[in-house]
Amino acid sequence: MASWRCVLKAGTRSAGVSIVALAAATLLASNANAVSLRVQIACATDYYAHCSAFSPSSPQVRSCMRAVGAGLSKRCVDALVSAGEVSAKEVARRRGISETAAR
Repeated sequence: MASWRCVLKAGTRSAGVSIVALAAATLLASNANAVSLRVQIACATDYYAHCSAFSPSSPQVRSCMRAVGAGLSKRCVDALVSAGEVSAKEVARRRGISETAAR
């Protein structure tokens, strides 16, 4: 009987791993344009302040956040750069433009 428990545990564990892997693959495929949880947390305040008229998963929210650009918090911009959503070069370029425009 003990040997069956080991077989069942091993079978359950591998089935569980398979289910988790399948769920993750499905989630990633369906949310190919989704941003990371880190970006979502870092940019939540910016989203509600500037772009909450759009669904967080919509393409329009990305356009809205790009349009806000220099108005985004440093925390949000840093998370976007880390996630590869925007390059550090683009951030520097936009900051240079807005600093020049402010003069």
